[in-house]
Amino acid sequence: MARRQAPRPEPWATRTARDRTDTPARARLLDAAENAFALRGYGPATIADITAEADLSRASFYVYFASKEEIFRVLAARVRDAFLAAQDVPGVDPDDAYAVAHASTAAFISAYAAHLPLLRLLEQQAQADDDVRALWDEIQERPVHRAARYVRRLVAQGSARPAVDALSVARAVGGMSIQFARLVAVRPEEHEAAVRDVTAMYLQLLGVGADGTGAIRTE
Repeated sequence: MARRQAPRPEPWATRTARDRTDTPARARLLDAAENAFALRGYGPATIADITAEADLSRASFYVYFASKEEIFRVLAARVRDAFLAAQDVPGVDPDDAYAVAHASTAAFISAYAAHLPLLRLLEQQAQADDDVRALWDEIQERPVHRAARYVRRLVAQGSARPAVDALSVARAVGGMSIQFARLVAVRPEEHEAAVRDVTAMYLQLLGVGADGTGAIRTE
């Protein structure tokens, strides 16, 4: 009697490392998921909503993600990475405190304003999902601690005289940036003014001036 063979899995059932790289289709699904969650909320949004928004099949979804919960967590990680990337400021002299403050503030405000609806959902879901809570904590804390390390470096090299300790400076600047980003999300035309004002306050807290005397540099 011939041995009965197990049914072959559908092509989308086996997700390999290659499948999960940053392909255009995966990026479209992530963008579509962010839009669907922002428009409908986490609970009501479905995989069908996401695939319709992305103009891709349900099978394509399962090549990259196992569930709605997984794509939501990947979105959370993408937002975290966007905030960390905002502090990289490539092409900016790391010893120019004004240039770093201005560039990183502009990038952070832009990222926060762009992802604001998703951030609100992440905060809600963090109350019920341990994995989302861990990502939410990273979103809140990692950029702050990274900024604090930068402040400490400036202090160590004698380039800054902060009014308070480095971590307090980083938390204050982060809080200001978030408040201005919420304004920019509603009124995008305020972006340039928001960046200018947060940068000025950041430099005041750092005790950094253009001539080393505490005078604040402006554009």
